[in-house]
Amino acid sequence: MSERSATRHTLTINRAPVLTLWAAVVAERLGYDRDEAATLGRAMAGMNAASKAKTLGLARSGEAPAKGKPKAEAPGRRVAVELLGRIVPAVKTPDGLRAVKSGRPDDPASVERYLDSKFGEALGPARQAMTALAKSYSPSELAHRAFALYEAFRPSIPTGTRGWGAKGVLDLDGIRAMAARAGR
Repeated sequence: MSERSATRHTLTINRAPVLTLWAAVVAERLGYDRDEAATLGRAMAGMNAASKAKTLGLARSGEAPAKGKPKAEAPGRRVAVELLGRIVPAVKTPDGLRAVKSGRPDDPASVERYLDSKFGEALGPARQAMTALAKSYSPSELAHRAFALYEAFRPSIPTGTRGWGAKGVLDLDGIRAMAARAGR
């Protein structure tokens, strides 16, 4: 049996995929297409996780780069995208804007596989609930409030290092209720 527990209303899940999906939904609401938004969402969540790891003392700031072949630079014009209070490095490709991962444009299909592996059958309902919440705000208001909204619905986990990698309950009905209250 899978560690993932899902129903129509709640699911037990780690925060990283929740933030990835929420950031992607927000990016879509801000005008990026779904593929662009997927890569931006994963990059934003990864940056957030890296900052949290440093705060918890699980990673050091300024660690030496990994040995081996240096990262290749992503071809195309570099741009910076602000998303949930972070600046996400991205590059323009023939397929559209892509966040940069390991020196290369990220693959939106890989992001979708990641989300599907984490949310399972709850991915559709979770995306719908988050989309309803994002649409209950104007794009400019959402750009300013998106991280605070995430903090209001994210799964609760223990504080400090005990919470690192821990799963909590994501309440989809709670997200829908937030959307209904905002849309009044």
